[in-house]
Amino acid sequence: MNIESRIPNEDLSEPLTFGVEAYISPEYAKAEGDRLWAKVWQHACRVEELPNVGDYIKYDIAEDSILIVRSGPERIRAFHNVCLHRGRQLVDGDGRCGPSQQFRCAFHGWRYGLDGENSFALDKDDWDGALTPDRLRLREVRLDCWGGWVWINMDADAMPLREWLEPFATMLDPFELEKMRYRWRQRVIFDCNWKTAMEAFMESYHVEGTRPQLLKYADFYTWSVAHERHSYHGFEERNAELDISSSNTIIRAGRGSDARKSIADLQVEVMETVNASTTQTFVDASLRLVDELPENTPPGEVMAHFLERAKADDAARGVIWPEIDPDHFAASGIAWNVFPNLSIQHGYTFALCYRARPHGIDPDKCVFEASVIELFPKGEEPKTEWIYAEPTEENWRSVLVQDFRNMAAVQRGMKSRAFPGMLPNPKQERPVSNFHRNLSRFMGAGAPRLLDGI
Repeated sequence: MNIESRIPNEDLSEPLTFGVEAYISPEYAKAEGDRLWAKVWQHACRVEELPNVGDYIKYDIAEDSILIVRSGPERIRAFHNVCLHRGRQLVDGDGRCGPSQQFRCAFHGWRYGLDGENSFALDKDDWDGALTPDRLRLREVRLDCWGGWVWINMDADAMPLREWLEPFATMLDPFELEKMRYRWRQRVIFDCNWKTAMEAFMESYHVEGTRPQLLKYADFYTWSVAHERHSYHGFEERNAELDISSSNTIIRAGRGSDARKSIADLQVEVMETVNASTTQTFVDASLRLVDELPENTPPGEVMAHFLERAKADDAARGVIWPEIDPDHFAASGIAWNVFPNLSIQHGYTFALCYRARPHGIDPDKCVFEASVIELFPKGEEPKTEWIYAEPTEENWRSVLVQDFRNMAAVQRGMKSRAFPGMLPNPKQERPVSNFHRNLSRFMGAGAPRLLDGI
């Protein structure tokens, strides 16, 4: 599939290299707070995490802490999480305001309403009128929603969220991500920079080296496209007979002479070893293919039948697929990287999402989070919460743990005096180069440069 002939992209096809300062420098990590995180739109939580008035989320990024609260039935607001008296953080975690619908500082008891207005300052008259409403009001942070996520930006002059997200938003609008709900969500602290963690999920070039057990099921050669701040990639079959006009994990026949079996094998493997990138409906429908279709059915016909049955099975249980044009689905690829720190692998009824954030300003640590959102029958959405899970196969399944093993080793390796800099694959790892090109625009250093030898 020649995806690049149909999708506009910014050319990054020449061999490029860039250094390691962005990963290992304490000064660079410190500067990210002012130059990057204070200027970009970033997803902080899902809307469904704030179902009731007074529900709040504490979102930390570098040295900033943001308080996100449902202030009314139809409104969510965000404020810097700091009391304006002596600087104590107002909340220490997620929660819900009590009947008073106020935030109370645990230090001296100052209180603030859900609209950020100060409602009580002990012995306020002692300041002889200097404590004006403007001086006492919590500092508000820009907030908007898209795809079911709450996004925040600390820069009052930043472009609107929708403009920031394009063309990602237009490409994924038809998938109706806002209707999905968490199936599971976990986080862990890694011994690597947040960029090291994110880049592990910006490309699939690593599959052959990191996950060799998957090669018996399918090829994992990829195309990749850079488009303004964001990028995406998808699979490209080396065997033209298996190319059925899609690059997504779900819509792949896989290796083998019998597409009925190869499709089922791939679905079962993905569910068992990732617990994501498919659903139980898809798995069950794939396992019936050998009974529902004759041997030697062409791969395209097998795939069409597979999708038709999975769609009908979902409809029978109350899950209605979004209407997505097949060409649009094919062009959307397997995964998008939304600058700076969202990776999303999407399908008809699910998405696997990754986020990495700095752990304070330590360049060698990050908070890594993964979650699966999915369409569920109304009223049958599972009750979930963020779980801290050590990076074991028991907690994360084998495929993700294979990725995790690389992260700390990459972080250590980049500090070697013998390492001259990154060499991303010009075709398959274009998202990595695009990420650093955009990062350098905010940070003022570290832009990729042409590779001309050592």
